[in-house]
Amino acid sequence: MRPPEPFTMSKKEKEHIISHTVSKYGEKLMTFIKPKVRSSEDAEDILQEVWFQLSNLTNISDIVNISSWLFSVTRNKITDNYRKKKTKNLEDYSFEDDSETFIIKDILLIDSASPELKLFQDDIWQALLNALDELPEKQRKVYVENEFNNKTLQQIADDEGENVKTIISRKTYAIRHLRLKLNLLYQDLNND
Repeated sequence: MRPPEPFTMSKKEKEHIISHTVSKYGEKLMTFIKPKVRSSEDAEDILQEVWFQLSNLTNISDIVNISSWLFSVTRNKITDNYRKKKTKNLEDYSFEDDSETFIIKDILLIDSASPELKLFQDDIWQALLNALDELPEKQRKVYVENEFNNKTLQQIADDEGENVKTIISRKTYAIRHLRLKLNLLYQDLNND
C-alpha cells in the first residue's frame, strides 16, 4: 500500500490565503516591529521580508498556527536586521550647517526662498528621480504608488491583478536600488 499523496493547494488558494493573512496580520505585525527598530522604513522592510518568506512557502496549509509562525519569523527578521550592516535610510543622512543638523528628508520638505537651499533640494530630487528612472517599470510603479500615493501593497496588488508576494518583491528590489543610489549621493555631498 502506498502512502497518501501530500495535499497541494492551487495557486489561487495560496494567493487567497496570503491576501487574507496580509489583511489580518499586517497592522499587528507592524505594531510589533516598530518599537524594535530605528525607523519606519526598517519596519516596513522587515514586514515585507516576512510576507516574502510566507509567499515562498510551497504549502502554506502545513503551518499549524499562522499567527505563531508569523511572529516567530518576524522576531528572526528583527534579529537579522540588528546583525547585518544595512545601507542607511534617507532619514539617516544628515548635513551640518553652522549649529544645525539637517536630515535629507527634512531638507526636501523645507519651503524656503534661499537659492542655495533650492539648488541643494533640486540636486537631491534629481538624484532620487534618476534612481527611480533606472528601476524597471513595475518596480518603479509599486514604489511610487506605495510611497508617494500612500497605497498599501495589498491595494496595489488588487489594482494590478497581481498577487501580493509579487508586489512585495518588486518593492523590496526598488528599495535596495534606491538606498544604494542615495548612499552614493550622500557620500558625494559629504565629500564636498
